[in-house]
Amino acid sequence: MVTRSGVRLTAYARGGGCACKIPPGELESIVSGLLGPAVRDDLLIGADDGDDAAVLRIEGGRAIVSTTDFFTPVVDDAYDWGRIAAVNALSDVYAVGGEPLMALNLLCWPRDTLPLELAGEVLRGGLDMVALAGAHLAGGHSVDDAEPKYGLAVTGVADPGRLLRLDAGRPGLPLSLTKPLGVGVLNTRHKSTGEAFPQAVEVMTTLNAEASRIALGRGVRCATDVTGFGLLGHLYKLARASGVTAVVDSAAVPYLDGAREAVRDGFVSGGTRRNLAWAGRETDFGRVGEADRLLLADAQTSGGLLVAGDVPGAPVIGELVPRGDRPLVVR
Repeated sequence: MVTRSGVRLTAYARGGGCACKIPPGELESIVSGLLGPAVRDDLLIGADDGDDAAVLRIEGGRAIVSTTDFFTPVVDDAYDWGRIAAVNALSDVYAVGGEPLMALNLLCWPRDTLPLELAGEVLRGGLDMVALAGAHLAGGHSVDDAEPKYGLAVTGVADPGRLLRLDAGRPGLPLSLTKPLGVGVLNTRHKSTGEAFPQAVEVMTTLNAEASRIALGRGVRCATDVTGFGLLGHLYKLARASGVTAVVDSAAVPYLDGAREAVRDGFVSGGTRRNLAWAGRETDFGRVGEADRLLLADAQTSGGLLVAGDVPGAPVIGELVPRGDRPLVVR
């Protein structure tokens, strides 16, 4: 695909989107010795379980939500990349039940290699999505870097008595997924071939604001968003934190058009394979085949919310049950 600028941004990145994350197993080994026990009861959500954002109780019966997320180009169009990266960062606030108030740009740019006008398009995309979320974009920070990267640091607000968190799952709760999977393999195909997948861009630029509000309104207290560690990785973290087993009905999981074909044709990122190697050790797959395993571990960028509860319009893909031999079961 030839972009409006004639530049293929994905050619300047080793990885793409949330697939460029440090593998979850390696990341946990790095930070495990750095996370001591919480010493203040006003830190409602910290880094212990790997929740999507930090939440701090403040005066007036409110809580501050803080998060950051940035990554390399996932699509070639600069404006779309900016939109996707912004929506992905905002999602962390929605994933804990918060509302974004303010964001700061995080931009790394190879100024001697790529036109600065493209950086402006990236920032414009981010601005438009932050505005759509009803928040302010108030400056940020930039670095001259060999590889382009963009994202946001986001501050939000939440009700401390109505949070969405990883450790609140209970047996008997259904598992709902608010966006289809498959953007990872489609983005990998896009990076390799230049083919455009507007259905993937549409999913990645859809805010999780409404899904979060609906979940909170229905009394849901356990959720996460599905991003770079794939459905299996994020569900494993939820099941582990909640002390339950998550059972997934593989036939009920929704996928984007073209996702299965992308797996069939070999467009699977290294991040997805690392996700499967990590979460797969904790999963009873039964007779589920390799293609479905890869799709369930597919490294998503700006994915949907995985909710332990009913969300109207979102398919139920499984349930939480009492802890069994393994934290994950796929049927």
